[in-house]
Amino acid sequence: MRFFRDLSLSAATAGFVAVLVGFTSSVAIVFQAAQAFNATPAQITSWMWALGLGMGLCSAIPSLILRQPVMVAWSTPGAAVLASAGLAGGFTMAEAIGAFLICGALITLAGATGWFERVMNRIPMAIAAALLAGVLARFGLQAFGAAQTALALVVLMLLVYLVSRRLAPRYAVVFTLLAGVAQVVVSGRFNAGALTLEWAVPVFTAPSFSFAAFTSLALPLFIVTMASQNLPGVAAIRAAGYDMPISRILTVTGIATLVLAPFGAFALNLSAITAAICMGPEAHPDRDKRYTAAVVCGALYVAIGLVGALVTGLLIAFPRELVMAIAGIALLGSIGGGLHTALKDDQHREAALITFLVTLSGVVIAGVGSAFWGVVAGAVALFVQQYGLAKKPPRP
Repeated sequence: MRFFRDLSLSAATAGFVAVLVGFTSSVAIVFQAAQAFNATPAQITSWMWALGLGMGLCSAIPSLILRQPVMVAWSTPGAAVLASAGLAGGFTMAEAIGAFLICGALITLAGATGWFERVMNRIPMAIAAALLAGVLARFGLQAFGAAQTALALVVLMLLVYLVSRRLAPRYAVVFTLLAGVAQVVVSGRFNAGALTLEWAVPVFTAPSFSFAAFTSLALPLFIVTMASQNLPGVAAIRAAGYDMPISRILTVTGIATLVLAPFGAFALNLSAITAAICMGPEAHPDRDKRYTAAVVCGALYVAIGLVGALVTGLLIAFPRELVMAIAGIALLGSIGGGLHTALKDDQHREAALITFLVTLSGVVIAGVGSAFWGVVAGAVALFVQQYGLAKKPPRP
């Protein structure tokens, strides 16, 4: 099978790191969102089952078909919106499920009509690259910020990465991760007590629809998913040099959300952070073989959904600093590449820089994240610079 011929240790490691980063960095928010609707432990497990299967299958199958790294994740800002709105509005689990279904229908409509891809086609590459760099740079900052509480771990991982980049660049992230795991185990910070063997059982919840749930849950969930997740997700794809059928992939994520919503899948979307890990040169020097990293990532997500508490406990058992450090280090190449693409063109440099800084700021306005406002700010700057002002005559 071609997949096994193309698979490499670095690609498999990239897939594992993507799961480690994507899952452990936001699983607590998903738990909070479920608890906001008074979910039982069985329903929370069902949420993880649905999200794991949805992310895994929507990543692995399209990647195998297209031979390109298609990366799908849950909507982290969407989970934050649900956690906040659920507590404030006193909504039931049935109303939440109804909102998930509406969100899935809207995502499907956005993909089937192609309007989202048409909007993305009008965004210059410099702006898209600056958007991606801004999103990823926050993880780079967090990696070094983790040194405040785990100095020895971060310094060791950084040194191993630098030495490996010089001696064996293809496996630099592999060696860095192994060094970090070894340090965690030796220092006694690996929480083995989090490991329990338990199969996940899906729990069906009949939906209920209300106007309040539509305006407070469904619509905000859709907006932040498109603006804060799918937008930088497309930027990651294009910055990595891939030409994917964006509308069809969006349609797939929307349909998967519709099917799995009654079991707790609130919103599936294109990934940006984990996509950059699997689409970068650290995953595989050959761009045509990086799809294997996405397939590995998808398979691990499915395992999380099926095995449930065992895999969940394994990932949670690692300290937060390890996750932050490996994420930032693994993304260094993607951050540098994004900044290079964004700033190399004099014509777009200032607008791209504004996009980068607004995105990096993490500002949230009207419940919409900085990725959307970064594009807006960059587009306005570009419009004013290129079309809003008359061209100055050349100096004599």
